[in-house]
Amino acid sequence: MTQPIGQYYLADIVRQLEKLRRLAEDAMRQVKDDQFFLAPDPESNSLALILKHVAGNMRSRWRDFLTTDGEKPDRHRDREFEREATDTRAALMDRWAEGWNAALRTIRALRPEDLEKTVTLRGESHTVLEAINRQVPHYAYHVGQIVYLAKHLAGPSWRTLSIPRGRSRDYDVSKNGEVYRPTGEK
Repeated sequence: MTQPIGQYYLADIVRQLEKLRRLAEDAMRQVKDDQFFLAPDPESNSLALILKHVAGNMRSRWRDFLTTDGEKPDRHRDREFEREATDTRAALMDRWAEGWNAALRTIRALRPEDLEKTVTLRGESHTVLEAINRQVPHYAYHVGQIVYLAKHLAGPSWRTLSIPRGRSRDYDVSKNGEVYRPTGEK
Protein backbone atom coordinates (compact mmCIF):
# COMPACT_ATOMS: atom_id res chain seq x y z
CA MET A 1 0.00 0.00 0.00
CA THR A 2 1.33 3.43 -0.88
CA GLN A 3 1.59 6.25 1.62
CA PRO A 4 -0.92 9.09 1.38
CA ILE A 5 0.36 12.30 -0.19
CA GLY A 6 0.03 14.05 3.17
CA GLN A 7 2.56 11.69 4.70
CA TYR A 8 5.02 12.37 1.86
CA TYR A 9 4.40 16.09 2.23
CA LEU A 10 5.11 16.12 5.97
CA ALA A 11 8.25 14.01 5.56
CA ASP A 12 9.48 16.33 2.80
CA ILE A 13 8.78 19.46 4.85
CA VAL A 14 10.92 18.02 7.65
CA ARG A 15 13.72 17.26 5.15
CA GLN A 16 13.56 20.75 3.65
CA LEU A 17 13.58 22.44 7.05
CA GLU A 18 16.53 20.31 8.16
CA LYS A 19 18.41 21.42 5.02
CA LEU A 20 17.66 25.07 5.75
CA ARG A 21 18.81 24.73 9.34
CA ARG A 22 22.04 22.99 8.30
CA LEU A 23 22.72 25.62 5.63
CA ALA A 24 22.34 28.49 8.10
CA GLU A 25 24.40 26.79 10.78
CA ASP A 26 27.18 25.90 8.33
CA ALA A 27 27.26 29.55 7.25
CA MET A 28 27.30 30.93 10.79
CA ARG A 29 30.16 28.62 11.81
CA GLN A 30 32.35 30.52 9.35
CA VAL A 31 31.84 33.84 11.13
CA LYS A 32 33.84 35.04 14.14
CA ASP A 33 32.05 36.03 17.32
CA ASP A 34 32.61 39.77 16.81
CA GLN A 35 31.27 39.53 13.24
CA PHE A 36 28.14 37.75 14.45
CA PHE A 37 26.81 41.05 15.83
CA LEU A 38 27.84 43.32 12.92
CA ALA A 39 25.17 44.84 10.68
CA PRO A 40 26.13 46.17 7.22
CA ASP A 41 24.33 49.45 7.92
CA PRO A 42 21.88 50.97 10.44
CA GLU A 43 18.82 49.69 8.53
CA SER A 44 20.10 46.12 8.25
CA ASN A 45 20.18 43.29 10.75
CA SER A 46 23.16 41.39 12.05
CA LEU A 47 23.31 37.61 11.96
CA ALA A 48 22.50 37.70 15.66
CA LEU A 49 19.26 39.62 15.13
CA ILE A 50 18.14 37.51 12.17
CA LEU A 51 18.75 34.44 14.29
CA LYS A 52 16.89 35.95 17.24
CA HIS A 53 13.92 36.78 15.03
CA VAL A 54 13.70 33.31 13.47
CA ALA A 55 13.98 31.71 16.91
CA GLY A 56 11.24 33.97 18.30
CA ASN A 57 8.98 33.25 15.35
CA MET A 58 9.47 29.50 15.67
CA ARG A 59 8.91 29.50 19.42
CA SER A 60 5.67 31.37 18.94
CA ARG A 61 4.37 29.55 15.87
CA TRP A 62 5.09 25.95 16.81
CA ARG A 63 4.38 25.86 20.55
CA ASP A 64 0.88 24.43 21.07
CA PHE A 65 0.50 24.65 17.29
CA LEU A 66 -2.87 22.94 16.94
CA THR A 67 -4.51 24.53 19.98
CA THR A 68 -3.42 28.18 20.29
CA ASP A 69 -2.86 31.15 18.01
CA GLY A 70 0.59 31.11 16.41
CA GLU A 71 1.28 34.62 17.67
CA LYS A 72 1.68 34.01 21.40
CA PRO A 73 1.02 36.83 23.87
CA ASP A 74 4.50 36.42 25.37
CA ARG A 75 6.22 37.08 22.04
CA HIS A 76 7.75 40.53 21.68
CA ARG A 77 8.57 40.64 17.98
CA ASP A 78 9.99 44.17 17.97
CA ARG A 79 12.56 43.19 20.63
CA GLU A 80 13.79 40.43 18.33
CA PHE A 81 15.39 43.20 16.29
CA GLU A 82 17.19 44.81 19.23
CA ARG A 83 20.37 43.58 20.84
CA GLU A 84 19.92 43.06 24.56
CA ALA A 85 22.57 42.59 27.26
CA THR A 86 21.76 38.87 27.52
CA ASP A 87 22.21 38.34 23.77
CA THR A 88 25.44 36.41 23.58
CA ARG A 89 26.23 34.20 20.62
CA ALA A 90 25.84 31.09 22.79
CA ALA A 91 22.49 32.24 24.20
CA LEU A 92 21.13 33.07 20.75
CA MET A 93 22.35 29.76 19.32
CA ASP A 94 20.53 27.99 22.17
CA ARG A 95 17.32 29.90 21.31
CA TRP A 96 17.82 29.07 17.64
CA ALA A 97 18.16 25.36 18.46
CA GLU A 98 15.05 25.47 20.67
CA GLY A 99 13.05 27.11 17.87
CA TRP A 100 14.12 24.61 15.24
CA ASN A 101 13.58 21.70 17.60
CA ALA A 102 10.05 22.92 18.36
CA ALA A 103 9.20 23.29 14.68
CA LEU A 104 10.61 19.91 13.68
CA ARG A 105 9.11 18.11 16.69
CA THR A 106 5.68 19.58 15.97
CA ILE A 107 5.73 18.78 12.27
CA ARG A 108 7.01 15.25 12.91
CA ALA A 109 4.06 14.68 15.25
CA LEU A 110 1.49 15.74 12.64
CA ARG A 111 -0.48 13.13 10.74
CA PRO A 112 -1.80 13.53 7.19
CA GLU A 113 -5.33 14.07 8.50
CA ASP A 114 -4.06 17.07 10.54
CA LEU A 115 -3.27 18.98 7.35
CA GLU A 116 -6.93 19.90 6.90
CA LYS A 117 -7.41 21.11 10.49
CA THR A 118 -7.70 24.83 11.13
CA VAL A 119 -5.18 26.86 13.14
CA THR A 120 -4.84 30.60 13.61
CA LEU A 121 -1.88 32.90 13.03
CA ARG A 122 -2.39 36.44 14.29
CA GLY A 123 -6.12 35.75 14.46
CA GLU A 124 -6.30 34.63 10.82
CA SER A 125 -7.54 31.10 10.09
CA HIS A 126 -5.35 28.76 8.06
CA THR A 127 -5.40 25.07 7.40
CA VAL A 128 -2.39 23.35 8.90
CA LEU A 129 -1.12 22.90 5.34
CA GLU A 130 -1.43 26.65 4.69
CA ALA A 131 0.23 27.50 8.02
CA ILE A 132 3.21 25.28 7.21
CA ASN A 133 3.43 26.71 3.69
CA ARG A 134 3.39 30.21 5.15
CA GLN A 135 6.33 29.51 7.46
CA VAL A 136 8.69 27.57 5.19
CA PRO A 137 9.35 30.45 2.73
CA HIS A 138 9.70 32.82 5.70
CA TYR A 139 12.48 30.64 7.09
CA ALA A 140 14.07 30.20 3.66
CA TYR A 141 14.08 33.99 3.22
CA HIS A 142 15.95 34.50 6.47
CA VAL A 143 18.33 31.59 5.88
CA GLY A 144 19.22 33.25 2.56
CA GLN A 145 19.99 36.44 4.46
CA ILE A 146 22.13 34.51 6.94
CA VAL A 147 24.15 32.82 4.19
CA TYR A 148 24.62 36.03 2.21
CA LEU A 149 25.72 38.04 5.25
CA ALA A 150 27.96 35.27 6.59
CA LYS A 151 29.65 34.95 3.21
CA HIS A 152 30.26 38.69 3.14
CA LEU A 153 31.64 38.71 6.69
CA ALA A 154 33.83 35.63 6.23
CA GLY A 155 35.40 37.13 3.12
CA PRO A 156 38.24 35.15 1.56
CA SER A 157 38.03 32.44 4.24
CA TRP A 158 34.50 31.49 3.10
CA ARG A 159 33.99 27.83 2.24
CA THR A 160 31.15 27.35 -0.19
CA LEU A 161 28.04 25.56 1.01
CA SER A 162 26.98 24.39 -2.43
CA ILE A 163 28.57 23.81 -5.81
CA PRO A 164 31.73 25.93 -6.12
CA ARG A 165 31.91 28.52 -8.88
CA GLY A 166 33.10 27.09 -12.14
CA ARG A 167 32.53 23.52 -10.96
CA SER A 168 28.90 22.93 -11.97
CA ARG A 169 29.89 20.41 -14.60
CA ASP A 170 31.55 18.30 -11.89
CA TYR A 171 28.14 17.89 -10.31
CA ASP A 172 26.05 17.31 -13.43
CA VAL A 173 24.19 14.06 -13.60
CA SER A 174 23.67 12.57 -17.03
CA LYS A 175 20.34 11.15 -18.17
CA ASN A 176 21.52 7.63 -17.36
CA GLY A 177 22.20 8.65 -13.75
CA GLU A 178 25.99 8.72 -13.89
CA VAL A 179 27.78 11.67 -12.33
CA TYR A 180 30.09 13.48 -14.76
CA ARG A 181 33.72 13.32 -13.72
CA PRO A 182 36.46 15.35 -15.40
CA THR A 183 38.84 13.25 -17.50
CA GLY A 184 41.20 11.21 -15.37
CA GLU A 185 39.07 11.26 -12.19
CA LYS A 186 37.41 8.13 -10.80
